[in-house]
Amino acid sequence: MPPAPRQSAFDFGAPDIPESVPAVEEEAPEIAGPPAGRVVRVRPDVPAIDKLFDYEVPDRIDADIRIGTAVRVALHGRRVGGWIVADDVEPPPGVRLQPLAKVSGWGPPAELIDLADWAAWRWAGRPASFLRTATAGTVVRALPRVASRTGPPPSAIATDEVHSLASDALDAGLATLRLPPAADPYPVLVAAAQRGPILVVGPVASTVRRLGLRLRRAGFPVALMPDDWAAARSGGYTVMGSRAAAWAPVAAPAAIVVLDEHDESLQQEQAPTWNARDVLIERARRGGVPCVLVSPTPSLEALAVSRLFVPSRSAERAGWPRIEIIDRRDAPPGEGLYSVQLVDALRSGGRVICILNRKGRSRLSSCAACGEVATCERCTAAVVQADDGTLVCLRCDAVRPTICVNCGATKMKNLRAGVSRVREELEALAREPVTELTADTVRAAGGTGTRIVIGTEAALHQIDSADVVVFLDFDQELLAPRYRASEEAMAIMVRAARLVGDRAGGGRILVQTRLPQHEVLQGALLAEPTRVATAEAGRRSALGYPPTTAMAVVSGASAPAWIAAFGKHDGVEVLGPSEDRWLIRAADHETLCDALSTVSRPPGRMRLEVDPLRL
Repeated sequence: MPPAPRQSAFDFGAPDIPESVPAVEEEAPEIAGPPAGRVVRVRPDVPAIDKLFDYEVPDRIDADIRIGTAVRVALHGRRVGGWIVADDVEPPPGVRLQPLAKVSGWGPPAELIDLADWAAWRWAGRPASFLRTATAGTVVRALPRVASRTGPPPSAIATDEVHSLASDALDAGLATLRLPPAADPYPVLVAAAQRGPILVVGPVASTVRRLGLRLRRAGFPVALMPDDWAAARSGGYTVMGSRAAAWAPVAAPAAIVVLDEHDESLQQEQAPTWNARDVLIERARRGGVPCVLVSPTPSLEALAVSRLFVPSRSAERAGWPRIEIIDRRDAPPGEGLYSVQLVDALRSGGRVICILNRKGRSRLSSCAACGEVATCERCTAAVVQADDGTLVCLRCDAVRPTICVNCGATKMKNLRAGVSRVREELEALAREPVTELTADTVRAAGGTGTRIVIGTEAALHQIDSADVVVFLDFDQELLAPRYRASEEAMAIMVRAARLVGDRAGGGRILVQTRLPQHEVLQGALLAEPTRVATAEAGRRSALGYPPTTAMAVVSGASAPAWIAAFGKHDGVEVLGPSEDRWLIRAADHETLCDALSTVSRPPGRMRLEVDPLRL
């Protein structure tokens, strides 16, 4: 039975029928005359409006009004949602304001109202988009009682090395805790939760949920976002969730913990492209509470702002699996992707997951008769072979039969196979069915009864365990044309390590490569992620990439007009256009974001991405 509310529910009044909102910015209608009583300031939840409006508070809802409360207001003859962002304000003289239409329910605490304004500046967005994330998905009429712990903290892990290391990290204020992939982060959460209710955010909802249930069984009150929004808002609960939980309505957490801070899924793909790690670091700074960033391979952004804590050398090595690097530089002709070690693994009897980040049958083909590379006759880009055998251009979407434009032959050689073609060849090698698993595949099709799986990186997120993980062409990740390629490759290696378990469990990772001395491979092989960070820091500093600089990318149909209005700013460099995109760079985020805030968004489609992941 849910706990009794600690105060009466809101009086919601008559049902409110949602109405459409005009797409243009409009002022709230005002009537001449002095204000009659309490006045609040409201931020409307309308994408096209980035202004604040003053409203009078009717006596019937006066007791329910506080900063953060979700309300409905009249705006240009229509009712729209919004949040109270300031109370007891002084309205413009000589006007009589319209009253609030009704109270919708509980909203975020006052701390998040101010944080939303900061995030709007930091990622060139609008505060309403962040407040929407911080608000419950359903109407919250009342809050449960403030939670209290039901039992003593667990004592079995009081001497655990990770628990002790986490306590030191918490004492440091802002710290990065490097734990190997197989390490259990539960002792970190216990060390933090012993100080009081905490806020925990991680990239994988299922993993965070399992940790939350363990804390709950240990006697800690836990609210799992987004389902337990009301409990989180009431206070006294340790609040846990995935990326959106960075905006959980926790007024004063005792500590903040970010799991796998290196994971790209902690960053919002849609603009504004906010990162949960950076939001939580700012929340901790404003609240004066410790913030611990946990990761097997910390990002340069985390290392640049925090103190690093690492476990003992033996503990870190034990937390990484056995990794075998297969040097393909001396591979015999015709062997292709299928090394002797791979064939042995396929026939070993354990569960094998093969990873190749190329979908389809063939990503690059040539004519078997004349050797001409198959290209698009319209735009000259390389074409790929679809499952039905046709050749498809990924640049202009042109489709044509399998015919060489140079000599007219109809037989093609596969120069770069995709997962669909590799699946057929693995079945021939293993003499048993092989399942194909990509981001477009339904998870059930991964087949719990299928021993061998071939797929893209998505397979690592859809399968829980394996005996062997094989990267068929890891050079594709190491040499990707992105400035974060090494960090991304190390993150993939971490995910694979978690599937096969630690060194004692017998699982292993096979990596086929022509770059055996690359810092990513050596860092994983020797359980020394510092190798990656050191090499990356030097490269990015020389090339002017984050975290040594702050960057934003502008694209879209309205981007030229925005760039023209942006003009020149001291300390800000504008590069481009390249592929209809402009790169804006500054020495730090303060300089960059101040410059971005000076330009209004023009009409039309445009994307402004601060801290771009893909560049």
